[in-house]
Amino acid sequence: MAKKIMVMGGTGFLGYHTVLLALQKGYEVGVIAIDDVDLTGWWPKEVKVTICDVFEAKEEELVKLLKGYDYMIYSIGPDDRDTPPAPAYEFFKLRLVDHCAKCFRAAEKAGIKKSVVYNSYFTHFNKTYPELELAKYHPYIRARVEQAALLNEQKKKMEVVVLELPYIFGSMPKRIPLWKATFLDRFAYNKKTIFFPKGSTTMTHVKHIAEAGIGAIEYGKDGEYYPIGDENKSYNWMLDTMMIAATGKTRKIINPAGWICALGAKAIVKKEAKQGKQPGLDLVRVMKQIMSADIVVSPEVMDKVCNELHITRGGLKEGIEETMEACYPNRSFK
Repeated sequence: MAKKIMVMGGTGFLGYHTVLLALQKGYEVGVIAIDDVDLTGWWPKEVKVTICDVFEAKEEELVKLLKGYDYMIYSIGPDDRDTPPAPAYEFFKLRLVDHCAKCFRAAEKAGIKKSVVYNSYFTHFNKTYPELELAKYHPYIRARVEQAALLNEQKKKMEVVVLELPYIFGSMPKRIPLWKATFLDRFAYNKKTIFFPKGSTTMTHVKHIAEAGIGAIEYGKDGEYYPIGDENKSYNWMLDTMMIAATGKTRKIINPAGWICALGAKAIVKKEAKQGKQPGLDLVRVMKQIMSADIVVSPEVMDKVCNELHITRGGLKEGIEETMEACYPNRSFK
């Protein structure tokens, strides 16, 4: 009899690819998601989708929906690119900590043996670069750190595995990647020259996130934090690859000093503050301390995690090309 896995947020970008891989591996798959995308014509017919907003649902209601499943993968919640109403910490805490913890309590009450949460590589960096005090200054990172800690603190018998996710590229049907509105349109759209920090970060293709999710179910250790990544690349390489994919040619990239980039970030923060918004990351500190430096998951750690969770490598450039095609079909980037 096939093992049953529930993917919460399964119609989203990460969840969808996790669903596909779970099916390929012979799992019986269920999904809990909000009704925000038309599933007609492309959604796997064998996967039942239960429409439920877990931010609104009561814990006992979720217990009933999770009954009969062996495993759960949690792929719900805002990421660091969201700019919510101020104060940002309250927004992220409610969605990433409080409601996530509620779902994990429900999963344990329902008899689920093991659950996985898609967290952020900023949780890893908070430990790796303590001098940056990331959780202190960035509301989103504070919430992610608290999310991972609380899920492990509150569990009794259910195993919990935390996956710390990096920059992710790829696409799925019916959804425009968040990269377009939150990154490309802000920094690179309709400009002949791109001004961007000279740093680097950890990146991967979305298919490797799906492998990490299923790998965590099958091989992950209870209570473990796994930073996920395939390659460490510079932002210059990323932007160059994006521009070639979108327009067929490169654009001039200038790397100002971190403090100059911070001035631009300060203007963005000031504008958003007038609108009553606050970003999840302190953009001034991000420009000075993170994006102007090589803040990455070490190759040794990536190798170890990929081996332990049986994650394959490769396809990053192709993932960026898929992302740009989904953002700007047929090179509609101007």
